[in-house]
Amino acid sequence: MTPSIEPTSFPTVGVVVPTRARPQMLREALAAIREQDYPGRVETVVVFDQSDPDPEMGSADEQRPVRVVSNDRSPGLAGARNCGILHSDTELVAFCDDDDTWLPDKLSAQVAGLREQPAAQLVCTGIRVCYGDTTVDRTLPLRHIGLPDLLRSRLTELHPSTFLIRRAALVDGFGLVDEQIPGSYAEDYEFLLRAARCAPLLNLDRVLVCVRWHRQSYFASRWGTISTALTWLLDRYPEFDTVPHGQARVQGQIAFATAAAGDRRGALRWAGRTLRRNPREARGYLALAVASGALSADQVMRQLHKRGKGL
Repeated sequence: MTPSIEPTSFPTVGVVVPTRARPQMLREALAAIREQDYPGRVETVVVFDQSDPDPEMGSADEQRPVRVVSNDRSPGLAGARNCGILHSDTELVAFCDDDDTWLPDKLSAQVAGLREQPAAQLVCTGIRVCYGDTTVDRTLPLRHIGLPDLLRSRLTELHPSTFLIRRAALVDGFGLVDEQIPGSYAEDYEFLLRAARCAPLLNLDRVLVCVRWHRQSYFASRWGTISTALTWLLDRYPEFDTVPHGQARVQGQIAFATAAAGDRRGALRWAGRTLRRNPREARGYLALAVASGALSADQVMRQLHKRGKGL
């Protein structure tokens, strides 16, 4: 008979769940965290951002406690994530957005991966994208992901709700989430880029998180914020200059967001930069179509989401 393993032999996990005005989705996210088959202690910190905290979301369960706090840092996802990190003292830290849910073996698989790879600081997994009645599974066949991989592509399979991070890396390594990003847009991408500067990311080629895309998403149609934040990102990471296709990809996103915001002149300027860098970058042509009125940004985004893709 195989002896049972005591829960105390597993590292403690702190889950940071930023939330704002989505109580039902939050309850579903918390239920999925509570139902993890991971034997160790899982402590959740729910961070109410720009909204009044609901103490009823808390729980005193010994193995799955839930604390409710208010975001006492900068408003937005970046500040809320950091608030939750600093309110916990666990060995590992996980992120989970309030509109996403974990599959039951998510933490068990990730902790096993970190034990097999002691040098890894952050581990991600595949996702199941749910948009209306459509679901699309997205995984990466890569076991290790380096900075060049992330410069070439956002690799949207690496969703923040999949992140499990060694606390030491946050405190003494690559650091907390950057709160200077305009509107906190792409804070997860910048976080991955910075982490990959220090060490390759570990990736599990399995779907372990359900990600819901919907009209309540905080960045849906916030085009001005998107273009400003991505321009900031290009300035912050000069490494994009060495990867033409990756740079053109971000420039194309800026062009599209600028067109969607109604700035035709700005969209034409960014689309030109995009296509000079990579004449095959589809985002540049989509931006031109939106700027000319041939397509609407909503039409484009609906079609992309149905395929489990973003901008």
